[in-house]
Amino acid sequence: MEKLKGIGAVAGTVIGNIKRVSTDLTGYYAGYMQETPEQEKAKLLTALEQADEQLSRMIETAAARGNTEQTAILEAHRTMLADPALKEAVLQKLNEGEGAPQAMLAVAEQYAAMLSSLDDLYLRERAADVLDVGRRVARILFKAETGNDGEQTMILCAKDIEPSLLAEPGSAAVQGLILGYGSTTSHAVIIAKAKGLATVVGVNDLSQLIDGIEVILDGEKGEILIAPSPEVRSFYLEKSKGEQKLLAVQMAQAGEPAVTLDGVRIQLAANIGVPEDMKRALEFGCEGVGLYRTEFLFMGKKLPPGEDEQTELYRQVVQQCKQELCIIRTMDIGGDKPLDYLNIGEEDNPFLGWRAIRISLERPDLFLTQLKAILRAGIYGKAAIMLPMIISADEIRRAKVFVAQAASELEREGKAFSRDVPLGIMVETPAAAVLAPVLARECDFFSIGTNDLVQYTLAVDRGNARVSQLYSHYHPSVLRLIDGVIRAAHNSGIWAGVCGEMAGDPGAAVLLAAMGIDELSMSAASIPKVKEQIRRIDMRSAAKLLQQVFELNDAEEIKKAVQKAVDMQATSTQA
Repeated sequence: MEKLKGIGAVAGTVIGNIKRVSTDLTGYYAGYMQETPEQEKAKLLTALEQADEQLSRMIETAAARGNTEQTAILEAHRTMLADPALKEAVLQKLNEGEGAPQAMLAVAEQYAAMLSSLDDLYLRERAADVLDVGRRVARILFKAETGNDGEQTMILCAKDIEPSLLAEPGSAAVQGLILGYGSTTSHAVIIAKAKGLATVVGVNDLSQLIDGIEVILDGEKGEILIAPSPEVRSFYLEKSKGEQKLLAVQMAQAGEPAVTLDGVRIQLAANIGVPEDMKRALEFGCEGVGLYRTEFLFMGKKLPPGEDEQTELYRQVVQQCKQELCIIRTMDIGGDKPLDYLNIGEEDNPFLGWRAIRISLERPDLFLTQLKAILRAGIYGKAAIMLPMIISADEIRRAKVFVAQAASELEREGKAFSRDVPLGIMVETPAAAVLAPVLARECDFFSIGTNDLVQYTLAVDRGNARVSQLYSHYHPSVLRLIDGVIRAAHNSGIWAGVCGEMAGDPGAAVLLAAMGIDELSMSAASIPKVKEQIRRIDMRSAAKLLQQVFELNDAEEIKKAVQKAVDMQATSTQA
């Protein structure tokens, strides 16, 4: 039995047969019957229509199931498919004598290469989307089969895979995914998570994973066991059954609060991007919204959303939160998410450029409109304002002036608004973490954005396959920063939460509880399992674990120590 190691991206245990998927369509070239340029043009236009119909069906299915992230990705693909510049470039190649599928692939690869050369995560993901669209059209033209009607449990294996192929309804037999590409944040992984496919990425050598061979995929440990023995197979089969039973128990208790064994309650909220996310979040037991990402309201438009439009969208979420807090983050827009009406221009490093609060403070027309909408939505429940990318107390003070101006304008206009809307900040830069004792005096709460905090603290681009293994929220420097932020908040009489991926990690929840965290906000699907973990926590034991962790100096060592403690808690609870 051989074992391959990768990076666990979506937890779960699957036993199944490998199904290789290739994004290389050059093998179809020889069998393609090319005709005249006019006939090739007609075939291209028909294929574009068919691709649009396919994407439309997938979007309807994803939306009906509440998979908003998947829906957004597929909507972006439809937009690219309709891009007149892309279409014109393909038609030009047809006029030059190329076949329709070859022309489509060539143009897609040309666009992708251009985007990839810009070297930032967001634009690299756009490059993958362009390739996805090009390959979808080419597959239609080549009449290449993509589905599978088999009944055996299958694990898809590829160096990389087109996100939209994963989004296709396909066969229910597909239960797992193995990728050579190392990013845990790619669109393919996002869709795999939405579909509940156990996933391992960053597997360097895929040569042993041939079509039809049986493997065991452990999405939590990032391991693949090839041709397992009957004994090993039996062990993992029971493990898989146990995971399904545990999930059923967690969902049955999702609506109950997260309270430790010694009575400490931690609020579990949801991260959302659009109002439609709330349905799923409530089903999974959210207690309010810890992060409402509003930038999606500003993207894909020629003009920014108006005050009334924003008010209505915020109202829908605030109202559904009832008596729980709905934290609305002001737009986190920058060069990595370019908008026509902002005229940001090209930046060498948009993640360190003119973005988020920096734009808001320099564009009062956008900032005041958003603040007024949040204040107006506040009358329907409990709303809060959260400022992103803060690095100084002056930024908070300047933002407060705008909040006061927004309230004054609403008063003058005779519009109803809430006068009790807390103002907090995302602590996502090392500067904010170090300055936490100073910043805490200027706001009502902290929400620690661990995704960027880890990235900026460790100088690691988690989307870069060559260094992504260095990205870890268990790094001792990150843990010490978080501990200091929580202490600073409590010393100033305000509460502290976490709204990054770390919040959805059950093991990390033990450490955060020991640090005194008040709130954890995460993707809806993570809420039941984190609630389950919190209910097993004994605060005295958690404090000892935290002390032990602070004596270690390696992220992997810390992660193993935490996992061992979590496993012991689970065994003790079951006993």
